[in-house]
Amino acid sequence: MKHCSQCGASVTLTIPLGDNRERHVCTVCEFVHYSNPRIVAGALLTHNNKILLCRRAIEPRYGYWTLPAGFMENGETMEQAAARETLEEACAEAHLDGLYTLFNLIHINQVHIFYRGTLKDGVFGVGEESLESQLLSKDEIPWGELAFATTKRTLELFFDDQQQGVFPVHVEDIMVPLASRHPKKD
Repeated sequence: MKHCSQCGASVTLTIPLGDNRERHVCTVCEFVHYSNPRIVAGALLTHNNKILLCRRAIEPRYGYWTLPAGFMENGETMEQAAARETLEEACAEAHLDGLYTLFNLIHINQVHIFYRGTLKDGVFGVGEESLESQLLSKDEIPWGELAFATTKRTLELFFDDQQQGVFPVHVEDIMVPLASRHPKKD
């Protein structure tokens, strides 16, 4: 960040009074610009013992499969964001049963949240951000073509919980070693 969104002056990286982290602070109006994690909300929806997956038509991970999910918008709850993303990506209405997984992705400053639920009336389609949408059984899921670790982990937990007949809320940290984030240059 180079300029203040409030007055247009330059910003400097400093620790504001009463804080303990460096922040971008305006050199003129002293506005503190916070940079906080972004929330991704999505849904694991079932219908006739199959799970709704979408094949991405956008980057990152174009052409890979994922649960319908996306960034939460201002003015909506996490549940509303999950339902909206399902409608946008799979033209489907969700009946959400509750929070299912929450992942802290510290290395990319994101939190991924998935709700568990059912596909309303079994109706779905293909939204603008998807190449296709399908209902897939565990054996039909293209496990090697899943877009994100949080999608894979949510599916793994679901099939384990399904065998137990209990679906608790799962909270996990997904850590990526520092070396893999910043590969060495030759």
